Amino acid sequence: MRVSPAKKKWRRFVSIRRGYVSFLLLCAMVLFSLFAEVFINSRALVVSHQGRLFFPTYGQMIPGTEFGLDYGYETDYRALQALYREKDEPGSWVIMPLVPFNAYENDLKFNSYPPFPPSFSQRHFLGTDNVGRDILARLVYGFRTALGFSVILLLFNYSIGICLGCAMGYFGGKFDLAAQRILEVWSNIPFLYVVIIVSSIVVPSFMVLLFIMAFFGWIQMTWVMRTMTYREREREYVLAARSIGASHARIILHHIIPNTVSVIVTYAPFAISGGIVALTSLDYLGFGLAPPTPSWGELLQQGWTNMEAWWISTSVVAALIVTLMTVTFTGEAIREAMDPRMHTTYG
Repeated sequence: MRVSPAKKKWRRFVSIRRGYVSFLLLCAMVLFSLFAEVFINSRALVVSHQGRLFFPTYGQMIPGTEFGLDYGYETDYRALQALYREKDEPGSWVIMPLVPFNAYENDLKFNSYPPFPPSFSQRHFLGTDNVGRDILARLVYGFRTALGFSVILLLFNYSIGICLGCAMGYFGGKFDLAAQRILEVWSNIPFLYVVIIVSSIVVPSFMVLLFIMAFFGWIQMTWVMRTMTYREREREYVLAARSIGASHARIILHHIIPNTVSVIVTYAPFAISGGIVALTSLDYLGFGLAPPTPSWGELLQQGWTNMEAWWISTSVVAALIVTLMTVTFTGEAIREAMDPRMHTTYG
């Protein structure tokens, strides 16, 4: 029975145990972060009040008056849970997430000052930061922010880099020479200085940082696609397409890019890893996302300024190591699976 090339590559990928296990772990981390509100949230999963069921987690804000409380702002579900337990009213109960705190709220204690160490009784499993926010919540939501940022940045960089790189490699000549000079000048613009200047003018936001990093991040993919297109444009299938009158756009989109997809795919995990590191570094230096956005870099900065609170730096460094290792091992396995010459079966 003939096996398709895609299945062969998948089997090679699965046979590389380190990469395959890392891929599964990375998928589990992504799914957990996407549905983090179910596990880490100050909103209740389910509230039963006088026989009626409420699902606040993904719904709209429910005021306290809805449950017979004397305030009109959003319900404090932890307090409501304690109230129902105290009154022991039939048909009234609250189910809270495993970690009943969101990434923004401050859990302060009387006559005590944060950061607080890990506590299972208080459900701060990794402790709190220097303003009383739950570290596990900020790690998980920060991971989601960093991953989303990196994936969107990857799409921007790939869109620009692939289009321009293919054009440079395919058309060559004066267009290629002019584009090379522009790229050389562009790549010498100091990235950090631009970030500092922009941060002094406007408050950094998700979209502002994304625009700045996309402004510089497409250059590497452009060089890669230029080299690959130069190689592919002299292949027999491209020459045959030219001889039958295929348009330049059709040759690039239907012939050259599909035959360079292995390179594009193998670069993706490393580009995502680079995006996570870049955003974390900017947040650490104070030029990243505006507070109180959950951020690994901001937690690293807190760990540096609060060395006695070992749980802060330990948690974020461990999260960074695990994330970058899983992404890197996955990328290495994809690269090896795409290139049979590099294939080695791991036990």
